[in-house]
Amino acid sequence: MESNPIHLPSSALPGPVPGGPQFRVGMGYDVHRLVEGRPLILGGIQVPFERGLDGHSDADVLLHVVIDALLGAACLGDIGTHFPSSDPVIQGISSGVMLRRAKELVLEAGWRIENLDSTVVAQRPKLLPYIPRMRASIASILGLEEDRVSVKGKTTDGLGFAGTGEGMAAYCVALLVR
Repeated sequence: MESNPIHLPSSALPGPVPGGPQFRVGMGYDVHRLVEGRPLILGGIQVPFERGLDGHSDADVLLHVVIDALLGAACLGDIGTHFPSSDPVIQGISSGVMLRRAKELVLEAGWRIENLDSTVVAQRPKLLPYIPRMRASIASILGLEEDRVSVKGKTTDGLGFAGTGEGMAAYCVALLVR
């Protein structure tokens, strides 16, 4: 069977509606190793657990992916661009401080944060009891209503580094509007 693709001139392709809203989507991904002797900080709150995430800052893997998703959607680089681990000022800093700065950069670029959808991948601890507080924390930092911030927890059924408890991963998608 022969295909007959339709070739449209570029002027016929859909694009932004003049005077209409513009949308941008960004994605964040991050991984941190679990280690002894550190608190577990996720979504700006401390989660009771025998180990915490290793990193130059407080290693909040959830806030890190939110930062990357927001910066990526606005084409402003990534977390390492604005908060390099080589900068001694960042040592031990709260990721909430970095998220506030990322929000300022996004707003200064003329974008508004519409919503976030994030997932933390960890076998343990069970995150469900802490998700409402994580959502509230992220919404507060960003000045959003909580119903515009989604946080989910997933396990890997014992597979991979997250499943064996070596570390945690997180993903986030952000929608910006201008």
